[in-house]
Formats: sequence, structure tokens, C-alpha cells
Amino acid sequence: MLKIALICLLPLAAFAVEPCRIEIVDKENGWPVPLVELRSVHDTVHVSDNLGLVAIEDPDLLDREVWFTIKGHGYGVSKDGFGFEGVRATLKAGGKFRIEVERRNIAKRLGRLTGAGLFAEGEKLGIPPLLPETGVFGCDSVLTAKFDGKLFYLWGDTIQPGYPLGIYNSTAATVPLEPLKKFEPPLAMPFTHFRDDKGKPRGVAEIPGDGPTWLGGMISFDDNHLGATYSKIKGHLEEYETGLCVWDAASQKFLPEKVLWKKSDGQKPITLQGHPVRWKDPEGKSWLLFGDPFPTARCPDDFESWKNPATWERIPKADNPRTAADNSEVQAHRGSIAWNAFRRRWIAVFTQNFGKPSTFGEIWYAEADSPLGPWVSAVKVLTHDNYTFYNPKIQNDLTPENAPFILFEGTYTAEFADHASPTARYNYNQILYRLDLDDPKLRH
Repeated sequence: MLKIALICLLPLAAFAVEPCRIEIVDKENGWPVPLVELRSVHDTVHVSDNLGLVAIEDPDLLDREVWFTIKGHGYGVSKDGFGFEGVRATLKAGGKFRIEVERRNIAKRLGRLTGAGLFAEGEKLGIPPLLPETGVFGCDSVLTAKFDGKLFYLWGDTIQPGYPLGIYNSTAATVPLEPLKKFEPPLAMPFTHFRDDKGKPRGVAEIPGDGPTWLGGMISFDDNHLGATYSKIKGHLEEYETGLCVWDAASQKFLPEKVLWKKSDGQKPITLQGHPVRWKDPEGKSWLLFGDPFPTARCPDDFESWKNPATWERIPKADNPRTAADNSEVQAHRGSIAWNAFRRRWIAVFTQNFGKPSTFGEIWYAEADSPLGPWVSAVKVLTHDNYTFYNPKIQNDLTPENAPFILFEGTYTAEFADHASPTARYNYNQILYRLDLDDPKLRH
């Protein structure tokens, strides 16, 4: 039996090859480009990791001329005479091949923040990963706040490796207040996840009731309190209860504070949802504005007012932004706003509702003199080829106050696209982009 086992192992060793290293870089600046798909003529698919690397170890692709079609969601190469967009290469075991892609987006892709295998291709090439694996394979829609001397990150539904159904009561992690030492790829965000007694990431919003718990409107108050609005969900997207919850330091979970609405109550009252921002009005009063992307509700900026719906006020919905190119209207779906010290204006990053080429994958930037609008000078900064990128969040807390650029992230998912094939490792995860505010393309 032992001899048979040894004989069975011999062919594996004989056919093992050292991978060929493919480096994918931005032609303009030489930065590695994650999320570029190389597809062979027989439909093997290889996707660059956060290092911009692809490791080719398939024996059928080595030692012969091969063609890879390139799909990069805003990155690509020129088409040939037949309209094919790709490259020819003769790959050798242990060799290297470099692909320079042109960035067609205004925004620059920095990399994937969440999920497994952030540096998987590099590891195949013998490069140690910049971070250990977290045990998170995918997660939805981020909320962030400064709290307790750190940046607090919270996500919605979270995929784990052990079963198709994951965590549906929100996961969370912290990072230091200045987690990024540079603002170019490769990207490595040092998350410290809240974990169970077995060391696995766990839910942090176990609000009573069937179905997932989704949180929104997360806000901190002087590092003493961290609160959010919760929604209980049944079916695919049906909300049946909302309320307020507050972070409890002892249990390291959000605990319910009060129920605001149940479906049996009828019409929903004012809700503090979305991504809140702080604003002082012309009379000098401080407010919290809540919206997704543009403010629809406000409350005085203190913890007791946040807990008291009697202090909440509706805000008339802002008109859709107007484009910089021809003043046409862009129908906004979801996103966030922030005050920007470099532009000395309020800025917005949002998904276009029913955009092209992707129904919910086209990301726009706009500006306003007030957080209440009107929103103007809208420019598309990010596009996707039949893929969704929703709930974009401007991450002001990651950058210096007067930086001439912003960072934003969103959820990259095949959901809501037209029969899109999910991208391995990347699907249902957060991807971070950089937008240079002095880019002349923003000033059409």
C-alpha cells in the first residue's frame, strides 16, 4: 500500500511547475492594478490581487503563445483590428510578463479592503502576504466612525468560509486612527475583528427578532457613545421593524435602545439612516444630518437629542445633481456626502440609478455650497462593465484634513447586474478608490 501511495505521488512532483509572474500596472503611474481579469481563449479566468499580480501555473498556458482578453472595470488596453481588447504573451515557468493598462476612470483603484486572498497571487509566487487571513470571505456595505481612540468599521451581511449562509447581524472591526501610511497600492488595512470564543468573526448586533439585522446612521459622541439605527429584515429586502441601538463596552455589542416603528404601525416615521455628517447652520446651531446620499433628516448634535425622536426634523429631499458637461440630471441612488477642506465645498460620491453600462455600477462625484444642495458639477468618476458597486462611502477619516484627494469605498457585487459572473474573491467585498480633486477631468 505504501509503494502504491508513493507511485501516485510521483507524477504530481514531476508535473509541478514554477508559476509565471504577470504584473499588471497603471501605464500612467506604474501603480499595481488589482481587479484586472485575464481570460484565455478557452475561458480560464485569472484576476490580479492587491499586488497587481497574476500567477499562471497552468501547464496548457506555458511555453506557447497565448491570448488573454482583458476586463478591468475602467482599466484596459487598446483594441486590435478585430475589436479584441487583450494581449499576446509567451509565458515561461518562473518567468515574468508585464501588462501596462490605461486608466479610463478618473478614480484610481487602490485595492480590496475585505475578504480572503487579498494577496493570493503573490503568495503563489512566494511573496509573503502583507496581512494574515481574517476568516471573512465577503461583507456588505460599510459604516465607519471615530470611537474610543480608533476607527470603528461595521459591515452588513458577512460571508464565512464554512457554509453559504454567514453572519447576518453585522460584523465589526477597528483600525488605528491613521491606518494607511501611503495612499497608493498595494493596499493592506490592518483590521482587528470582534471575534467569538473560537476566534471566528462574530455578529455585534443581535437585536431580537427573526431575520438579519442591518444597521445605518452610525454616529459617535465624544468617544463616549456609539449609536446606530437598526432595521430587522425578512425575505430578501422587506423591513419590518426599526429602532435605535447603542454600543455596549462590556459585551462589545450593540444593544437595543428603543423600538421606533413596526410594520403593523403603518406609515414609517422619520428615520436617521445613511451616513451622518456634522453641520453648523447659518445661525450657528450644530446638527447631525442623515441621508443616503443627501440629507433627509436632522437632529441636534448631542446624544440625548439623538435618542429623542421628538427633536428630529425632516429635510426636504434635494434635487438630483446636475452634470458639469451639459447640466443634465443624474438620478442618484445611494452614497454619502462630506465637507472637503481642499475644495472648500461639500462633496458627494454616489451611485447612479439605472446608469450605463452598469445599472447600479456607475459612480459620480458632485459638489455643493451647502450640504442641503443644490448639487452641481457632477462628473462620472468610476464605471463597471455589467457589475454593481453600491453604497459608496467617502472615508474622510482616512486622509489628512487638507489632502488634495479623497478616498471612497463601496460594495462590489454581481447582485442586481445582468447575469454577471461573480469575480472570484472580489465579489461581495469592499473596494477602496482614490479620487484626486485637482484632476482637470473633474472640471469639465
